[in-house]
Amino acid sequence: MANLIVLAVHGAPPNDFPPAEMAEFSALHARIEHGDPSAVPEPLRRRAAQLEARLRDWPRHAGNDPFWAASHELGAHLGSLTGCDVLVGFNEFCAPGLDEVLESAAARSTRVVVVTPMLTRGGEHAVRDIPAAISRAKAAHPDVSFTYAWPYDMAEVARFLATRVGACDVR
Repeated sequence: MANLIVLAVHGAPPNDFPPAEMAEFSALHARIEHGDPSAVPEPLRRRAAQLEARLRDWPRHAGNDPFWAASHELGAHLGSLTGCDVLVGFNEFCAPGLDEVLESAAARSTRVVVVTPMLTRGGEHAVRDIPAAISRAKAAHPDVSFTYAWPYDMAEVARFLATRVGACDVR
């Protein structure tokens, strides 16, 4: 069975999500993720989960979420270049979430390669969240090979960026 690629991207809130709900979600999320989680009462945790589900399931299109549209465009180009099917999974704000996409990938292939457009080391998603999702998928599907094709060689990233600089004729 051919490799299946999972493109793990960050995600962004849609620009037409109700601002009051976005502010409420952001405050609750910060309190839960960056404070003492045990100090957050269960009703507030449920409200945060409810807002997150509403945010993730919000209808997306290029007009209200250019990041979502660009992520799918990148996935389409990656699929064309590799000849592999590509599924796009989001770390936050958008559906489908990375866990859901890895589950779908495991149902379709025994070889899954996970890549991210996050190029440099040090980011929380690339370093912690994506590997954690891959670990959960491996535990649930021991018969599937999951490979995280990251981190990237910084010299290769620099060559890519230098090519872009050269295309701008700034020398």
